[in-house]
Amino acid sequence: MKNDIHDLGLVLDSKVKLVVIESWDEPRVMQTLTSLAVKQGLGLFTWSVTDGVQRLGFGSPDAEPSESLEPEAALKLIKHDPQPNLYVLCDIHPFLHDNPKLVRLIKEVAMAEGPHKPTLVLVSHALKLPPEVQRYAARFTLSLPTEDELLAIVREEATRWSERNRGARVRTDNRTLQQVVKNLRGMSHAEARLLARNLICTDGAITQEDIPELNKTKFQLLDLEGVLSFENDTARFAEVGGLANMKRWLTERQAIFMQGKGVDQPKGMLLVGVQGSGKSLAAKAVAGLWGLPLLRLDFGSLYNKFFGETERNLREALKLAEQMAPCVLWMDEVEKGLASGDNDGGVSQRVLGTLLTWMAERKAPVFMVATANAIDRLPPELVRKGRFDELFFVDLPGAAVRCEIFRIHLARRELELAAFDVPQLANASVGFSGAEIEQVVVSALYAGQAQQKAVDQALLLHNIQSTSPLSVVMAEDVAALRAWAKGRTVSAD
Repeated sequence: MKNDIHDLGLVLDSKVKLVVIESWDEPRVMQTLTSLAVKQGLGLFTWSVTDGVQRLGFGSPDAEPSESLEPEAALKLIKHDPQPNLYVLCDIHPFLHDNPKLVRLIKEVAMAEGPHKPTLVLVSHALKLPPEVQRYAARFTLSLPTEDELLAIVREEATRWSERNRGARVRTDNRTLQQVVKNLRGMSHAEARLLARNLICTDGAITQEDIPELNKTKFQLLDLEGVLSFENDTARFAEVGGLANMKRWLTERQAIFMQGKGVDQPKGMLLVGVQGSGKSLAAKAVAGLWGLPLLRLDFGSLYNKFFGETERNLREALKLAEQMAPCVLWMDEVEKGLASGDNDGGVSQRVLGTLLTWMAERKAPVFMVATANAIDRLPPELVRKGRFDELFFVDLPGAAVRCEIFRIHLARRELELAAFDVPQLANASVGFSGAEIEQVVVSALYAGQAQQKAVDQALLLHNIQSTSPLSVVMAEDVAALRAWAKGRTVSAD
C-alpha cells in the first residue's frame, strides 16, 4: 500500500482537482486515502447518498450531513470550501446520467485553480465520466497484491483458523500452496482474503481438490459470465488417447509458463484436424495437466448488431482473461468467428485486428488454444509463424491409439477390459475418429440394454460394421485436409 500512497500523492501534487478511482475494494481505497491525508495534513471528507458529507480528517463542513444527502447540495458545499481538503464521493455514477447541473458542478470544482481549493475523488466499481469532464480528470488504479503479499494473506487466514480451532494446523503442501497463490493473482486484497478464507474454513486444509473450486469462485467474483464461460470439467490428460508428441511439447513448456514472466513465455498453440479427432478434449486437457482454469471464448455471443460492440465485447473478454491469469483461453472452431468475408461490414476484420494486437502485446500468462476444422477459412495473418508457438495436426488415430481410446471408453463405463479383444476392435475400426469410437461403445450399451444382455465383443463389432465414419462419408475433404497438413504442420501423435 506504500507505493499506492506515494503514487496517489504525486497525482495530488500535480494540482489535479478531480481524481477517479475505479475499484471493487472500497475499504482499501479509503484506507489509502486516509493514510495520504494524514501524511499531507489534509482534511478528509466522504460523501454517500445514505450519509451525506461526513468528516474523516481535520476540519468540519459548513453543513450537517443531513443537509448534504443530495449530490447537488454536497457539490455546492465542496465548491465553496476555502480549504484544500479531500472529498471522496462514493458511488455517484448513477446521478451523472442526464443531470447537466451535477456535471457542471463537478466541472467547476475540477477547473478551480489555486493552492486552497478542494480536491474531488470519485470512487466506484466502474465510472464513465461525461465527455465535458473527462479531460479534467486523472484516473488512478490501486495496485494488486504481489505474490508475496498473497502468500502472506493465505498464511494470515491459516493462522486465524488455527486460533479458532485450538491451535490445529492447516494441512497443505508447498506445491499446492504456490499454485493457490498463482491462481489468486488478479484479485484485490479483500477478494484474495475472502477466497483464502473459503479454502481453509471448510476442512482446515488446502489440497489439489480445492483448486477447481477456487478457480470457479474467482471467475464468479470477476463477473465473467457472457462472452467468456468457465469450463468446470477439464479433462485429465490420461483421458486423451494418443497425441504423444503434443503432450511432450506441453510438458517441456509447463514450468516456464507457470513462472509467468520472461520474453520467451509460451503463447499458445493452434490445433487443426479431422472433426471428432479430439481437438476440443485436448484443449480441456491442457488446463487439466497444468492445473489452470479453462475459459472458453464463445464467438456466437461475441457478435453484436451494433457498430463497434463486437470489438468491445472481445476487448472486455480478453481483459478479463488476463485477470484470470494464469489460465488457458480456449477458442473452439476459431474459423467460424474469424473467417474473412465481405458480407459483414468489416466486423470480422476488426475482430481479427483486435485479437492479433492482443496476441502480440499481452504480458499476462494466458495460454491460448485455438482449434479449427477448416484451415483454409482462417486468415493467413493468424496462421503465420509467431502468432502461435506451434501448429499441430490431429489426424485420425492409428491402430495403437485406437486401442488406447477403446480402453479409455470401456473403462469409463465400468466394462471389464479383460472381456474384450481390444486389438481386434482397433483393427476393425480403421478410419474411425476418437469421437466415433466413443459412439460405438455408447451405441453398444444402448443396444445391450434394449436386448437385455451384457455388452460383449460381438455387439461392439456389429456397431463398428454398421457405422460409416466421416473418413468414408467425406473421404475427399479428409484427404484434402491431410494433404494440406503434410509438411505444413507438426503431428500431434
